[in-house]
Amino acid sequence: MTGLLVLGRSGQLGQALARLAPEATVWGRAEADLSEPQAVAARIQALRPQVIINASAYTAVDRAESEPEAAAMLNATAPGLLAGAAADLGIPFLHVSTDYVFDGTGDNARDEDAPTGPLGVYGQTKLEGEGRVAACGGQWAVMRTSWVFSPDGANFVKTMLRLGAERDRINVVADQVGGPTAAHRIAAALLEMARQMQADRGKGGLYHFSGAPDVSWADFARRIFARAGLDCAVQDIPGSDYPTPARRPANSRLDCSRIARDFGIARPDWQADLDQVLTQLGYAR
Repeated sequence: MTGLLVLGRSGQLGQALARLAPEATVWGRAEADLSEPQAVAARIQALRPQVIINASAYTAVDRAESEPEAAAMLNATAPGLLAGAAADLGIPFLHVSTDYVFDGTGDNARDEDAPTGPLGVYGQTKLEGEGRVAACGGQWAVMRTSWVFSPDGANFVKTMLRLGAERDRINVVADQVGGPTAAHRIAAALLEMARQMQADRGKGGLYHFSGAPDVSWADFARRIFARAGLDCAVQDIPGSDYPTPARRPANSRLDCSRIARDFGIARPDWQADLDQVLTQLGYAR
């Protein structure tokens, strides 16, 4: 895709986007320090891209509780200014959000119109970022996703592989349920959305996208160990037995029917994607 600018080079999603769209301009902190978003917006005006995907974010969920200003800058202020720069150029702006905008009650999958209720600073700042992007008046799309994993960076799959190699038993939370989502699937979905938005100026809005089927963290861990050939037993525990500075939503199920309807993008099979990531990490099946 010509004229694509990606922000967030070092993250899981940024790296996946760079692999799938090698022709893209991909900025990291050296080129675009989002703690100074007005300067980044000025650079965007000078570059004049044809579409922007913002894959940058403050993702340290627990640290955000003690660094609310930093989280707000990267998750709310910066996306709003970036979306404004895109609106000024008349180009599509795509942004990534999270299941953490919900309070996690109930057992049903949440659609895009469900009431929000973030439990911590990370979710609050991501929700504020969604609003700022939508308020800029340009062509925009926000994708809420969940439980991202890949061969890059820090994520649940890589943590489980490390612990599973060190221990013969591990406690994993069993009362939080969601859809694990491979970063390369998110990247591919964003690129497809961007292509369609460029072709149809009426396309855009708020969307959910996550892997299927929904699963608990404990059962996700079991699948990781089984497919990686690690002999590590999983003991189910409630989330209350694993306290963290930031509360996690118990129900992270996302209804992804809108993105299928508007863009023809189906929920990916995270189990097949897990096998691919494990192969990339050197675990032969």
